[in-house]
Amino acid sequence: MPATTTQYFVFCQSDLVLERTQEGYAIPTEPPVETKPWTTVMDVDGAKAYRIDTPLTDNERFEMCPLRQSYYKLSESDYLKAGKCQELLYWDQNTKFCGVCGGQMRFDTAISKKCEHCGKEIWPSLAIAIIVLIKKGNEVLLVNAKSFRDNHYGLVAGFVETGETLEEAVYREVKEETGLHITNLRYFGSQPWPYPCGLMVGFTADYDFGKIHLQRSELSKGSWFDRYHLPHIPEKLSIARQLIDHWLEEDSE
Repeated sequence: MPATTTQYFVFCQSDLVLERTQEGYAIPTEPPVETKPWTTVMDVDGAKAYRIDTPLTDNERFEMCPLRQSYYKLSESDYLKAGKCQELLYWDQNTKFCGVCGGQMRFDTAISKKCEHCGKEIWPSLAIAIIVLIKKGNEVLLVNAKSFRDNHYGLVAGFVETGETLEEAVYREVKEETGLHITNLRYFGSQPWPYPCGLMVGFTADYDFGKIHLQRSELSKGSWFDRYHLPHIPEKLSIARQLIDHWLEEDSE
């Protein structure tokens, strides 16, 4: 039985070390020696996850790549595993001390820690967010959020609050951010979003009634668009783009 190859997911902040190959790029299958000493090491689903303080530079074999851009250079499975490694490294980095007594947190299992003083146990937490595509006839609602890094238009989205369901969060966010009322809410799918530790839950819905009144503290622009007059839309890696592409395919049938 052949030996299993170990992958090494090496991060410096949010940049991932990729190995140049004849086919393109890959996750290294041996530690990039130039990156030692490591500052953090974790075992993640048979892979090794590392955090380093200094990026690799001027290296013919390896290069640094932002995690988002690695989506376009890696297989989907490697991109998803890289995201999980990054999330766990982020969690480890931010849970060094107990929130109850201030004691040192030590790994108890591969994905849990226990305070060496009071015994408090913790596990990685996710920030759950909803995102929704709203249809009105042959048009879709697209918005530009002030948090976007460029001028693209996306979908209404927001974090789920304590004590509410996913569906309640959708209705609340749509009403708060746009003033609109929606109907026929349907689950679409979900996506890990390791920026830094999220889970996006996607929905589609139909416009019911109301006029657009944007929440200016969150959104700078928003309007209805048909398939022939779309603005700059999100990248392929996001569930927002998956929702829009799905709508475009349905609209063309």
